[in-house]
Amino acid sequence: MRRCWFFIILCTLFVGSAGAQKRKAVDEKVYLDHADELKYDQGLKPGVQIVKGHVRFRYQDTNLSCDSAYFNQNQNTFQAFGHVKMRKRGGITLDCARANYYGNSELIQARQHVVLKQPGRSLYCDSLDYNSGTEYANFFGGNGGRLVIGQNTVTSARGEYFMDQHEANFFENVVMKSPKYTINTEHLNYNTDTEEAHVIGPSVIYGKGGEVVHTNDGYYHSKTDRMELVGHSTIVSKERDIEGEHITYNSKTGDSEGTGNVRIVDKINDRVMTGDHLIYNEQTRKGEGTGNVVYTDRKNLNSLEGEYVNYTDSVAVAYGNPLVKEYSQKDTLFMRCDTIRMRAFNLNTDSLYREVYCYANVRAYRTDVQAVCDLLVFNSKDSCMTMHKDPIAWNGMRQILGDSIKIFMNDSTIREAYVFGNALSVEKIEDEERYNQISSKEMRSYFVDGKMRRNEAIGNVLSVYFPRDDKDSTYVGMNTLQTDTMKMYLTEERKLQKIWVSAPTGTLYPITQIPPGTDKLPSFAWYDFMRPLNKFDLLRRVRKEDGDAGLPKKKKYE
Repeated sequence: MRRCWFFIILCTLFVGSAGAQKRKAVDEKVYLDHADELKYDQGLKPGVQIVKGHVRFRYQDTNLSCDSAYFNQNQNTFQAFGHVKMRKRGGITLDCARANYYGNSELIQARQHVVLKQPGRSLYCDSLDYNSGTEYANFFGGNGGRLVIGQNTVTSARGEYFMDQHEANFFENVVMKSPKYTINTEHLNYNTDTEEAHVIGPSVIYGKGGEVVHTNDGYYHSKTDRMELVGHSTIVSKERDIEGEHITYNSKTGDSEGTGNVRIVDKINDRVMTGDHLIYNEQTRKGEGTGNVVYTDRKNLNSLEGEYVNYTDSVAVAYGNPLVKEYSQKDTLFMRCDTIRMRAFNLNTDSLYREVYCYANVRAYRTDVQAVCDLLVFNSKDSCMTMHKDPIAWNGMRQILGDSIKIFMNDSTIREAYVFGNALSVEKIEDEERYNQISSKEMRSYFVDGKMRRNEAIGNVLSVYFPRDDKDSTYVGMNTLQTDTMKMYLTEERKLQKIWVSAPTGTLYPITQIPPGTDKLPSFAWYDFMRPLNKFDLLRRVRKEDGDAGLPKKKKYE
């Protein structure tokens, strides 16, 4: 009789965990392996059978042991007390101080010092409701629960655990600790198989290296150390800050990637990079960006803008109508072209300097000087801008061109300009359709406060010059001259002060007797329509053959 009752008790307690519809035709017998005492007390516990003393049951793949138990056959419920232990094949165990079992719903209510284990993972809590049919468990009360998986630990006020899906949800005051990160959040979803954590709502992640992550929606893969942040998120560390709408970061490989208004601040090198899509590796120190990229070197006072930028500690390259700003001087130099490459030398030393290379359709603008060419090199060491391939430069109403041009600048003004090969200098006379011109093999101009005060022409010098009367500033004629070397000195008001020539030949024509066709040198050219009018005009593409058709109606050289 005793054994029969225990068969009935355990048949109702340990039914198949997949639910009645999934049960197979198996042995449903429940065996009592040991019990010290079995009794009834209908006055105290009507309809309840009482088992005491080292109780051990066996049913299919499950064993149960406890100090004592109550069973109500009519209600199909079971209560176990003292050192309750459940063991299922496959390594699932449940330990607690007491438990209630409801056979109709296959629900186990475990209370006090509850420990639910699967191979490699353990859940500790004060109160646990576990459905053996659906393999669903939820914990609550007391000090909440704690899930331990290898070196990872998650604690929270309450939570739920889908054992067959290896999925857990934690709510309220959630703290997850791994060897590299501590996560604080109010809702954490955790896959105990893949070890992927998903935080939902305002969350803060602290890294062992000092980094702090703020996000409202993020994933952390503890096996690979990969972090994925969805929605506006930030990563702040000692070396760099990252901000964006979608960020991935791997502390093991050093890779970080962001999309949507991304901003990376390199605190070590004092650089900032923004764009639609940015990639950076902190180990190789290489980065790249696409879509509205702005790369700013705040230490060396320059920046790159373009649709694509690739950079390292010493080199940066930009494509897609990039714009470079060099503002290490008082007046900012703007340059735009098809491709820009910046290179730094003598990093982390007092003698650091940079070279900027601009390729194809180059247009440059600064308040005192403007230029176009197909290849431009700027060196911050001596503030020198060198132009090749059809270079043209302007200063005020003066234009110079040649095979190549070197321009040296002070903080805010041009200092010197050298023209090599087929040099031509043209100065348009204000309110007149006349031009002062000099052509030679080589030309050197020297400036004071942005105004040319001396000009030297060397080799096969030809000039056309319109002198003025000092009394009334009227033009007295046109002077043509041929020589091997010429030096011109000008006043601050750009008036000719004196001239020095070597064995010259020339003619002075009265202003009313200038022969037709002699007022222009054979190499004369005036490309004012190609001149950048301001920093916003750098995107305009214009060629020599376009003529005045390429010139905006309103001119503004500032």
